Amino acid sequence: MRESGRAEAVAKEIYLELQWIAIAFVFGFLARRVGQPPLVGYLAAGIVLEAIGFKMVSHLEELSGIGIQLLLFSIGLKLDLRSVARREVWGVAVIHAVATTVGIGGVLFALGAAGVPFLSDLDLPLAALVGFALSFSSTIFVVKLLEERDDAVALYGRIAVGVLIVQDLLAVIFLTVSEGKVPSPFAFILLGLVFARPVVHRFLAFCGHGELLVLAGFALTLGGSSLFETLSMKGDLGALVFGVLAGAHIKSDELSKAIAPFKDIFLVGFFLTVGMTGLPDMTTIAIAAGLLVFVGFKSALFHILFLRFRLRARTSLFASLSLGNFSEFGLIVGALAVSKGWLGSEWVIVFAMTLAFSLVLSAPINAKGYRIYSRFRQWLYRFERQDRLPDERPLEVDDARVLVFGLGRIGIAAFDELRETWGDGVVGFDIDESRVAKHVAAGRRVFKASATDADAWTRLHVDEEAVELVVLAMSSYLDNYNAILLLKETNCHGLIAVTARFDDEEASYRKAGADIVMHVMTEAGQGLARDAMSQLQRARGKASGPQAAPPD
Repeated sequence: MRESGRAEAVAKEIYLELQWIAIAFVFGFLARRVGQPPLVGYLAAGIVLEAIGFKMVSHLEELSGIGIQLLLFSIGLKLDLRSVARREVWGVAVIHAVATTVGIGGVLFALGAAGVPFLSDLDLPLAALVGFALSFSSTIFVVKLLEERDDAVALYGRIAVGVLIVQDLLAVIFLTVSEGKVPSPFAFILLGLVFARPVVHRFLAFCGHGELLVLAGFALTLGGSSLFETLSMKGDLGALVFGVLAGAHIKSDELSKAIAPFKDIFLVGFFLTVGMTGLPDMTTIAIAAGLLVFVGFKSALFHILFLRFRLRARTSLFASLSLGNFSEFGLIVGALAVSKGWLGSEWVIVFAMTLAFSLVLSAPINAKGYRIYSRFRQWLYRFERQDRLPDERPLEVDDARVLVFGLGRIGIAAFDELRETWGDGVVGFDIDESRVAKHVAAGRRVFKASATDADAWTRLHVDEEAVELVVLAMSSYLDNYNAILLLKETNCHGLIAVTARFDDEEASYRKAGADIVMHVMTEAGQGLARDAMSQLQRARGKASGPQAAPPD
């Protein structure tokens, strides 16, 4: 009977959580309708559930934990470790962490000393602790933002992710020291994972496609997390490391797309748990709202540092805007500080509200990033350094007649076909460094550049009047759409051709100003029919050909 009652209780909890997911969908849908990302609605759903008396249960926390681990595994799949080793990544991350810890901590300590309620109990070490927690940016928000824009391999995206990874490493060090948690003496065996990549790649090769590949992704994610936790290391770091091991495999992109729906569903649980951390009162809401001032401080400091490390204004701005928020790490620090008696329990709610408010603020600002840059770029140019990084230097393509942006399967097929007519007058561009290197090695004239870069015609030295055709073959609808708008603002006189996957995309592209829109599915079907008919005609020709002459 006892076992039956326990099973029934678990079933009720799971049923409740399914209801919560339905409520999260409603709020996410409403958020989307008013121009906000769905995650803002998920946060609101959590707050509403907490307000009407629902309490968080362990299953929801476990789901959110899996979602975070899948997210980090996905980051690892696309991570180039060389990007983390760049000075403009680790240098900016470390300087920013120190400066914001000192700056925010100093301001909070001064306000507390001046008698501001709620802050008056903060001594200098505790004020620095709060500043340290607020110095981090939300990994979940930034990665989802980059995924939606398909900018994970763009320069600003790679730099932003690199900064987040350095921040995560600082977080691991802090948690290890503050909790007095010493890694297992056997943790050194993790160094052997450097040689495990061929094994992981062979494992993925054996898994084929479909559901088995999805299960392989879960096995690597949860297995890596469990291995690290067994050795008293942070499990999330294990998921990231195993993602890196699986990266660079031919199936890594397929694997990333296969686990993406599961990751997004589990992450709904994370946003619900943030909203259900505790019911705020007017004091905690006021403190959280006041702390939003530091979002602007963080973004401005990031922007200044990126410029000093020789990035262009556009790259600096986009990376700074994406990192301009607070992190879920603040909740972890808050819970740790409360458990040790350093801070009052209300600080957990303050950190939760601060995180939620910062995401609500950051989402619409990032959505308008292109407009912000277009409006202020002349002013931002003044702060650029002349000695830029190699990735930010001008490209000389004055003789280009055809420009192809996006060199996936469709883009490179178009490139090769057009080269039959225009020869070296066809120039290709892509934001994936490894893809560019592969095409250059194959003898194609390809450069690393972004079609949505508002400075494209400044960095790319082309003769706008000589360009006859621009082909946009990127996988992201938003990138193609923004590229069309950008091209219309330039003096480029060439025709604009773009690929579309859906009917509404086709209509949107034409409205934006595209001259030629190719529906991928329609063209693929027509191409298949043409090839099939051609082979069929050849087969019939052979069958009805002249018979061999009989022997004499």
